[in-house]
Amino acid sequence: METRRPGILIVDDEPVLLTVLGLYLRRLGYEVRTERSTESIWNDADQQAAGLAAAVLDASMPGPDSQALAQKLLLANPSLAVIMASGYPVDMAALESANPGRVLFLQKPFTPEMLAAALRRMIGAQAQDV
Repeated sequence: METRRPGILIVDDEPVLLTVLGLYLRRLGYEVRTERSTESIWNDADQQAAGLAAAVLDASMPGPDSQALAQKLLLANPSLAVIMASGYPVDMAALESANPGRVLFLQKPFTPEMLAAALRRMIGAQAQDV
């Protein structure tokens, strides 16, 4: 029986970062989808969240608020973990307190290895098979 690979959604407006992270995580065995804007998934966030193990969101993108998008995704998928990333300070208190243990902040710049370690920490046993 084939084990389903953990699904990861990465939303960031930096195309090079999306490409590098997507390639790296696919090599580790994750099923990766990338999007360049929060707007691209805002209206169907419920469907986008289905089947995901984690979402990695740039916390300081233009368009719909990334934290509001994170909350929509978290509500749609009770097993989802969210990693918010930014090169700027971000107040994550409200999102973290509403979703204890399901949200992590990752300071940019980070390496693909740092993201992989954060994903393993956040999605736990699912990632052990990757």
